Amino acid sequence: MDLEIRHLRVICAIAESGSLTRAAKTLRLSQPGLTAQLRRIETMLGGTLFERAPQGVRPTAFGELVLARARAVLPAIDDLVFGLRAPAPNRALRIGTVNAPLLAGLLAWLDAAQPEAVVTTVTRGASTRLVELVEAAQLELAVVGDCPGFELAARPSVVMQPVATEPVFAMMAVGHTLAEKTEVTLAELAAEDWIAPPPDDDRIREYWATIFHDAGLTMRVRHEVEGPVLLDLVLAGRGVSLCQATSRQLPGLAIRPIAGNPLWYRHLLAWHRDGPFTAEAAEVIEHARRAYDEASRRNDAYPAWRWPRS
Repeated sequence: MDLEIRHLRVICAIAESGSLTRAAKTLRLSQPGLTAQLRRIETMLGGTLFERAPQGVRPTAFGELVLARARAVLPAIDDLVFGLRAPAPNRALRIGTVNAPLLAGLLAWLDAAQPEAVVTTVTRGASTRLVELVEAAQLELAVVGDCPGFELAARPSVVMQPVATEPVFAMMAVGHTLAEKTEVTLAELAAEDWIAPPPDDDRIREYWATIFHDAGLTMRVRHEVEGPVLLDLVLAGRGVSLCQATSRQLPGLAIRPIAGNPLWYRHLLAWHRDGPFTAEAAEVIEHARRAYDEASRRNDAYPAWRWPRS
């Protein structure tokens, strides 16, 4: 039999407890089993390690020599096994988002709350697609949105928690005649050329058209584009469009409330029921709402609408 690390631990345990009975309990062995193992170790080393004492056992001179070596070796072994063990991989948090004003603030909180996590983000044009990715466990969290009457479909494995609901505002170039008003009406917007995103799975364009139709009006869409191109055409004065009330104020852009607040947009967080955010739901929602409040001040129109002065 070769001497092993566990044999050194047995010797040290017997010396520290001063009793075979107590050492057996510490090592979770039977006393006869420990006694037999000690005899095998002594045979292997060629000498007696312990002798009887009034209260148990004590090391012999040879035993003291072996103990000194064992106590020098074991800390180095523990350091090798535990201290130099490769660190566990960092926790990955994959975040998906549409055009969400609260994302930056939410990411800042995640960085502070979970510094060991590797946070990545992806953008998809439709909230429906992001929820599908959450359902497939390809995202840990998604910042999504929907509109009244066109809510995102429920999925058994996905939790969707509202963060905030805001009005939809109109946007136009600062030189546009409607920019001179503090608020605009649906009828005034219907009289203008429109720049609008194409229909998609989220049905936001359909929601806009429905609100105008219910008011007996029609959107006269001249340019069907999205993203930066849509914004460029608005800034160029090619027409009007709609935007979230939390949209960022840009040079040359006018953002105005719509009289009567006929259109609304809801921000939500979505995560998998078996994912890491289930246990942290209350905290993540709280910080998402704080991030939304901070984003509410990104233009002049929304703070004036949300917190009117008396």
